[in-house]
Amino acid sequence: MPTSESGQGPGRPARFAVVDPATGETFDEAPDQQPEELDAVVDRAHRAWHGWRADPVVRTTALRVAADAVEAAGDDLARLLTREQGKPLTESYAEVARTAARLRYFADLAPRTRQIVDGRPVRSEIRWRPLGPVAAIVPWNFPLQLAAAKFAPALAAGNTVVIKPSPFTPLATRLLGSVLAAVLPEDVLTVVTGREPLGARLASHPGIRHVTFTGSVSTGRAVAEAAAASLARVTLELGGNDAAVLLDDVDVDRIADRLFWAAFRNCGQVCMAIKRLYAPARLHAEVVEALAQRAKTVAVGPGLNPETRLGPVNNAPQLARIERVTQQALADGARAAAGGRRQDGPGYFFAPTILTDVPPSSPVVSGEQFGPVLPVLPYRSLDEAVDAANGTGFGLGGSVWGTDLDRAEAVAERLECGTAWVNHHAELSLAQPFAGVKDSGVGVAGGPWGLYGNLRPFVVHRPQEA
Repeated sequence: MPTSESGQGPGRPARFAVVDPATGETFDEAPDQQPEELDAVVDRAHRAWHGWRADPVVRTTALRVAADAVEAAGDDLARLLTREQGKPLTESYAEVARTAARLRYFADLAPRTRQIVDGRPVRSEIRWRPLGPVAAIVPWNFPLQLAAAKFAPALAAGNTVVIKPSPFTPLATRLLGSVLAAVLPEDVLTVVTGREPLGARLASHPGIRHVTFTGSVSTGRAVAEAAAASLARVTLELGGNDAAVLLDDVDVDRIADRLFWAAFRNCGQVCMAIKRLYAPARLHAEVVEALAQRAKTVAVGPGLNPETRLGPVNNAPQLARIERVTQQALADGARAAAGGRRQDGPGYFFAPTILTDVPPSSPVVSGEQFGPVLPVLPYRSLDEAVDAANGTGFGLGGSVWGTDLDRAEAVAERLECGTAWVNHHAELSLAQPFAGVKDSGVGVAGGPWGLYGNLRPFVVHRPQEA
């Protein structure tokens, strides 16, 4: 029998392997849908759109029921998510909960009609209309949560959605799609799985009116170019290289745990994770030691093990990238205060790594490592630290840590990013906007901004009543 990677056997639809990152072994397969199949999927989504957009009350009720259904399937979703993504089971349960919460939040959010008063003898109203079928292209680090961040506002706005998860994490999203399909009208939400060029075809499909994508800068540019062919709207969240700046009045012992987990949650595979840490020169050694101690003692293992706090890297290509940038830093003169290498044994495990003496030009500082590796860099003046924090092409998030909150906030105001935190990092509310600057993205997700990003204004003029 041919393997899933070899295509299809006689009468057998094409499938591809899904690997458990804790073992490095295939544990299941997913359908390898072909680009030409998308025509029928998008056509069904367009036909379903006409009914779905008609009644906002029906949509509100349906999304609330959908949230209940996600919670009811929580055990199956969480275990499958951990199996294919690698994260600890507690984090998978939290991701499922956030998926349901996002559905409930957007179920109760509706656009507001607004009257324009400009002195003319007409009554002008701004109303809102949905765009049409939406493509949601989702990465492997938070497959369910990021899918919901795309489909919940799109559905609430009256659009239909076609979700395309990463080939590394297709299974939990397929299960989520089945759960939602059982409670939503037919073809309102569809999940397609497959390897490239499936995503490229979806982004360029002429029947898609909005493409929302989370992933790398290079792929985001390709998605934007593909969507431009049909002038579809794009929302792109393209990752980050978030800097954290510690002020000279910081209490290292008090914040060390929060710093560590802001960098290493989900094995560092978080777009908003702390990826560079700038510490005053006199505190640098203390900061390195505090973080290294935590890196050396944190429980690393398979996500299904209840004692695990840090799981594996999700996939072999990403593990190879993390190894490459770490080895380059060490070759450039950096020192590993903890970790610095792949762990022995099966699976895609990389030892939690704290790097010091790292040249600022090293790729682990200037790029996005997206893994369990954190460079800690000293600075001698605050201006130097702010300039370094702003000195990359990324601009997703950043944070400032100190005892004097007013001073810390003043420094945070100087960061060139979409969100700046004081004394914490990567904490978001469903009600707030989420957007980056520079290479970190185009468009806004989250809160009412996410809803309006899936709508277009429609203006109605009529004479004033006599």
